[in-house]
Amino acid sequence: MADTPSATNTATELARERNREAADRTLMAWIRTALSLIGFGFGIGKFHDYVHTAGLETKLDPIHSLLIFGVSFMVLGLVGLLAAVIQHIRVLEQLNKRDFTYAATRPIGLAVAIVLLLIGIFGLVAVFL
Repeated sequence: MADTPSATNTATELARERNREAADRTLMAWIRTALSLIGFGFGIGKFHDYVHTAGLETKLDPIHSLLIFGVSFMVLGLVGLLAAVIQHIRVLEQLNKRDFTYAATRPIGLAVAIVLLLIGIFGLVAVFL
């Protein structure tokens, strides 16, 4: 009688597998988001180089706002990806525990949205100055 598997063990293991796959999908989404941010920032940085090399840069932009704007996107993408990897590792460690209990994680998306808002405000100010 002790050799028969119980339905709760199967259900628990299937739930763990679904949670693991959800964590993997979340990490992949963050990889796509970070790659987009880094690529967009790189494009802006290269556009700054083109403007500077062509001599089109005027003295109206002493702080090189295009360069700061591009680097901001790249840094945000790198920091977001680092945070996502750390969160993924923590979720996997929780799932490997026998007494798994749900623990809320820090909202990386909210932090990225707030930083994007600040970058957008900087870009808006740089356009109007």
